[in-house]
Amino acid sequence: MKFIDEAEAQARLDEILDEVQRQPIVIRRQGRESAILLSLVEFERLRSNNIRAFLELRNGVAREANEAGLTEEGLIRLLNED
Repeated sequence: MKFIDEAEAQARLDEILDEVQRQPIVIRRQGRESAILLSLVEFERLRSNNIRAFLELRNGVAREANEAGLTEEGLIRLLNED
């Protein structure tokens, strides 16, 4: 991963946009890491992995609840308790 200052990112935007196709670039603003640029392909890969992990978690929780005998009515009752 590459790190650059905000001024460099502004000055070299065309080059930076080409470079992020190969690796993410962290932009520093006032000495602090402020943002990260990455390719759309990489963004979609990360997003897809997050969605897949969430669905796996959800399915695992649903399976455990079902195995424990928790019904939809029981779940509604639990959620409505104070």
